[in-house]
Amino acid sequence: MTLKLAGAIGLILVLALAFWLWTPDRSRDQLEARYLNSPSDLVDIGGFRLHVRDTGPKSALTIILLHGFGSSLQSWDGWAGPLERAYRVVRFDPPGAGLSDPDPSGDYTDARTQALILKLMDKLDIRQAVFVGNSLGGRIAWTFAAKHPDRVSKLVLISPDGFASPGFAYGQKAEVPALLSVMSYVLPKALYRPNIEAAYADPKRLTEAVFDRYYDLTLAPGSRDALLARMQQTVLLDPRPILPTITQPVLLMWGQKDALIPVANAQDYLKALPNASLTTFDNLGHVPHEEDAGASIVPLLAFLEG
Repeated sequence: MTLKLAGAIGLILVLALAFWLWTPDRSRDQLEARYLNSPSDLVDIGGFRLHVRDTGPKSALTIILLHGFGSSLQSWDGWAGPLERAYRVVRFDPPGAGLSDPDPSGDYTDARTQALILKLMDKLDIRQAVFVGNSLGGRIAWTFAAKHPDRVSKLVLISPDGFASPGFAYGQKAEVPALLSVMSYVLPKALYRPNIEAAYADPKRLTEAVFDRYYDLTLAPGSRDALLARMQQTVLLDPRPILPTITQPVLLMWGQKDALIPVANAQDYLKALPNASLTTFDNLGHVPHEEDAGASIVPLLAFLEG
């Protein structure tokens, strides 16, 4: 075999591999047909659309649910039904997540997300709400409560992000491996699954329907670029001087088998927050509200009614 022929065969193999692994976006129409309850759930918020679900009695106490990185508002499905019987429940996808449009400004910082929350609250005529946030949503929730205490009555933090971990330092942008940019073009389903399973204490609880939803919505047009931009633009603030300013009642909820943000971090929050309590779940992971909605909602309801 000549070097020229060998090179040609090698190029063919590389192109064949690239074609096999290439993962195009899902069409917007296909995703909306599957995951959008109503066209009215796409709410214009300053020139682009956020996916919002606003259920329950409008005159009741409002609960705003903020999901974690790479997730969608459907993560709260197991809680939303019971909650909306007595409360107004608002959940939404930030720009570039779920069915929300990518942000035309290209700004995926926490500050931008908080500004959009204020706009959304004003648009929906919500003066004050209980904020419930998981992971990244938890970090957004507690920083929002510190900046806008008059808009938050209570705070529920589920495995919240915020304290520095490897690859992060306060006041600096995160170190995002350049190789991750490949995910914009290549994201095989089999390789994606372990990333979602890691959020569960028992991967068997991750149903095919839930996994398919995660995967499909990650392939929404612009979603993967938005995920990368959000990582690249993350700048952690030192929580220790901020958390003591939050005087509202706070419920911390954590899975003892959380493999993404260890339950030991709860002690850092308890030390810093003046009015916080902690509930843990022995056999749950990073998303207790999704992994076992029935068990995890019990302390939440008690906290809301207290």
